[in-house]
Amino acid sequence: MHTVKYALEELMLGMDRTDAMVIMAEVLGVNRSWIVANPMKILTESQDAQIEMLGAQRALGRPVAYLLNRREFYGRDFALDSAVLIPRPETETLVEAALARMGPRDTFLDLGTGSGAIAVTLASQRPESRGVATDVSEAALRVARGNAERHHCDARVEFLRGAWYEPIGERRFDVIVSNPPYVAGADPHLGRGDLRFEPREALTDGSPDGLGSIRTIVAGAAGHLKPGGWLLFEHGYDQAEAVRAVLEGAGFASTISLPDLAGIPRVAGGKLD
Repeated sequence: MHTVKYALEELMLGMDRTDAMVIMAEVLGVNRSWIVANPMKILTESQDAQIEMLGAQRALGRPVAYLLNRREFYGRDFALDSAVLIPRPETETLVEAALARMGPRDTFLDLGTGSGAIAVTLASQRPESRGVATDVSEAALRVARGNAERHHCDARVEFLRGAWYEPIGERRFDVIVSNPPYVAGADPHLGRGDLRFEPREALTDGSPDGLGSIRTIVAGAAGHLKPGGWLLFEHGYDQAEAVRAVLEGAGFASTISLPDLAGIPRVAGGKLD
C-alpha cells in the first residue's frame, strides 16, 4: 500500500496534475485541499487498486469525465457516459447568452440536448420557465432525463426523441438553443485527445465545413420561434463569419457573436422580428 503522495506522483506520470488530483479526490471522497494537506496518509488496498486502474485508463487517453461518469457544468454536477458529449466551459457562454434573453416564464427549446446540461441549467436558473429538449439518441435522452431528475426540474423539461425540430410539431418558443455538431468531417482533431472517445455524431455531421447541422437549425428556427424570439447556438473557433452569413441569409435581425472565456468567438444568434 502507498501514501497519498506516492500515488499522486505515480498518477502524474501518465497525466497532468489537475486530472491526477481529480481522480485522487474522487476515489478518496475528499477535496483537493485535503490531498495537499495529507500527503503521508496511507491508502487502503482498495483505494490503491482503484487509483491504479483509473490511472491506467487515463494514461490510455480515456477522458476523466468518462472515468468518473460526471462533470461539473455551471456549478452543478452532471452524470454522463460515453453516449453523450462532455460538457465544456465554452458552452457556459451559450447558457449565459440564453439567460440574458429569457424572461422568468419564457419557454425554451434545446436541440440536440445530449447530457441535458444546457436544458437543465436553464430550467434550474429560471425555475418558472418551461422547456423541451430533443435528441436523436435514446441513450443520450436517458442520461438527460436522469440529470433533470437529479436537479429537480424533470417536471418542467420535456425530453423528446427525434432529429432537431422533428418531434415538436408546430410548437413555438421564446428561445431556441443548441450545441450542435460543428466539427468539419475531415478535421484531424476528431482522432486526437478526448474527442476519440466522445460520440462522433455529437461532434460532426460529416459536412465538409461542419455547418450542415447549423444550416438545418437556422433554416427551421423561424417556424418554431415566437415573435421577438432568439435563436442561439455554439459554433467552432473559426466559424463566426460563416454562421453570421447563414443567420443573415435566413432573415435574422440583431445578429450577435459572443466570445468564450478565452476570447474566441463561440456563440452566434439572431432575433426573430
